[in-house]
Amino acid sequence: MAGESPLRVAVVGSGPAGFYATGSLLAADAPIEVDLIERLPTPWGLVRLGVAPDHPNIKAVSRVFEKTAQKPGFRFLGNVDVGRDVSHEELVALYDAVVYAFGAQTDRRLGIPGEDLPGSWPATEFVAWYNGHPDFQHLAFDLSCERAIVVGNGNVAVDVARMLALTDEELAPTDTTDAAIAAIVGAGIREIVMLGRRGPVQAAFTTPELLELGELAGAEVVVDPAELELDAASEEHLAGDTHAMRNLEVLRSYAERQPSEKPRALRLRFCASPVEIRGDGRVEAVEIVRNRLVPDGRGVLRAEPTDVRETIPCGIVFRSVGYHGVGIPGIPFDEARGTIPNDCGRALADDGSPLPRVYCTGWIKRGPTGVIGTNKKDATETVAALLADVADGSLLPSGADAAAVDALLAERGVEVVSQAGWEAIDAAERAAGEPHGRPRVKLCTWDALLGAARGA
Repeated sequence: MAGESPLRVAVVGSGPAGFYATGSLLAADAPIEVDLIERLPTPWGLVRLGVAPDHPNIKAVSRVFEKTAQKPGFRFLGNVDVGRDVSHEELVALYDAVVYAFGAQTDRRLGIPGEDLPGSWPATEFVAWYNGHPDFQHLAFDLSCERAIVVGNGNVAVDVARMLALTDEELAPTDTTDAAIAAIVGAGIREIVMLGRRGPVQAAFTTPELLELGELAGAEVVVDPAELELDAASEEHLAGDTHAMRNLEVLRSYAERQPSEKPRALRLRFCASPVEIRGDGRVEAVEIVRNRLVPDGRGVLRAEPTDVRETIPCGIVFRSVGYHGVGIPGIPFDEARGTIPNDCGRALADDGSPLPRVYCTGWIKRGPTGVIGTNKKDATETVAALLADVADGSLLPSGADAAAVDALLAERGVEVVSQAGWEAIDAAERAAGEPHGRPRVKLCTWDALLGAARGA
């Protein structure tokens, strides 16, 4: 309706969940303006800083986000840290609605002795480092050892194991940071062992990721046929799970391979859990326990330790057993689940009632599950709840405007990176990569990123 005040919405977090929510809001049959607020100077979240650099096809979803950023009513407010630069209470006062989409920012812990020894790392820190996240470039990963252990059986664990095995020729055309390429290519690692708590049928990795391991130029996948022998419960589960059947077929094909002359081996282990990380001042070995699978009475097979133990010498450990969300002061938070309590995306107060004008989507809504595309359906549900509140009159435009937001941030000396600033960063990175046949050479320090953004 002409002259009608737009509904002004803050979406906090510019990863897939935030961008899908923003796109859905801007496509609504109502005047809506969205400020997409991001702590980093760059958008796209894990698409930029989590997806493996040798997976450019997955990163291509960013083209959808670029189209969203060109829609009328969109603003990108990068380098704005909610909780530090602006509080939750201030956001609620400055906007008609706030949608939290900031993901799950920490790792789940193993909870075993030696977990914090030097050389024991959360896998996500390694991922952030080789992807150029500005908060992690000071880290130094000692890859001089002969054996690395990756704990976990999901796609992040597979990514880490595969990245450790890549050759110079495989890394050269990617946007892996130069420091990471040099470290991986120059590593002393000859064997990478990936430990799965449960069996091959329960493994969380996807079949395409598993198949990729067999195509590595410099590493051979090694699987012990004995570890692919299934218990009766796994056999029963396998009959109704085509995904698990495909995975098992691939694993059996690896088990049948003859040894090759490739310089590195990637060994997949199942029904094995670390019980202690050992070392005198740094990681020297991991003690593991052999597990058996036991039905839990709810249709799930859980891993139960046996008396069989083994010690594997190693020099570095990457722990990849899941993510966990972190709350923001001022809004209720479920510490156990790592999520904002919600009903279809409507944030809930401590008494279970809807928190007026506050919503959530993505991992901070449902927990760290699903793939990039899962966030689209999730965001659609949240935006539908928000628009239903508009339709019933419980959420109405208040006359909020962008100038008040800008004035507050300027008063606090926040150097906001606009969409034009991000595009300047993007252009600089692409220009640096082009002569080398790379998609981009990332700027990976705060000073470099903000300096490029100022060029806008």
